[in-house]
Amino acid sequence: MMLIILSLLSVSLAFSQQIIPNVDLRVGTGQLDTSIRLLILLTILSLAPSILIMTTSFIRIVIVLSLLRQALGTPTVPPNQVIVSLALFLTFFIMKPVFDQINQEALQPLLKKQITDQVFFEKTSSIMKSFMVKNTRKESLKVFLDMANLPKEEREKIKRPEDIPLSVVVPAFMVSEITTAFQIVFLLYLPFLIIDLVVASILISIGILMIPPQIISLPFKIMLFVLANGWELVVLSLVRSYQ
Repeated sequence: MMLIILSLLSVSLAFSQQIIPNVDLRVGTGQLDTSIRLLILLTILSLAPSILIMTTSFIRIVIVLSLLRQALGTPTVPPNQVIVSLALFLTFFIMKPVFDQINQEALQPLLKKQITDQVFFEKTSSIMKSFMVKNTRKESLKVFLDMANLPKEEREKIKRPEDIPLSVVVPAFMVSEITTAFQIVFLLYLPFLIIDLVVASILISIGILMIPPQIISLPFKIMLFVLANGWELVVLSLVRSYQ
């Protein structure tokens, strides 16, 4: 958990430095002062939920799981607490290779005093940015890069996607995750929509118009989802979409 907090701290600091580039928190040795470390840690603890949403796979997972309930016809089951908890642990599971890389390349050298705080922040934010760029649609990156209106000198320095600043990568990543999540949900909706149409057609053909088709189709949708191991398939698809 401490590694996760440090990773989110690094991304937050790197993001803030791109927004306020003239702020320098280093002292002469390249290390952060103890009071500044404490201030940043307290700040990051309050912002950790937002940073977790912005820079990890949480967005895609929670949208898919939430709208899956709507497709099944059970908008309140599983409860929101269960959905958020499952999305959170799936996020940690998916992000484990990224956090392991941060631990090996940034945290352990920092604990052994082989690198400075600034180098640790740069390496951590670079690893997180590589993950986000890898899972961001190129169209989204291009749109936000055009909207950023970067100076000509900075645009000329961008030779590959990893060179794009975090202030552009983070919103592009979030929009890309939302788009991908809705594409997945569209495919999940189709079989349940077919069941609703079949049940509605049968009810109309036999003259039963007073009973909502959703009441009759709900047991069939749940049975189909359970028999097909739906939860396992959805979770497996979400995990594999990041591999």
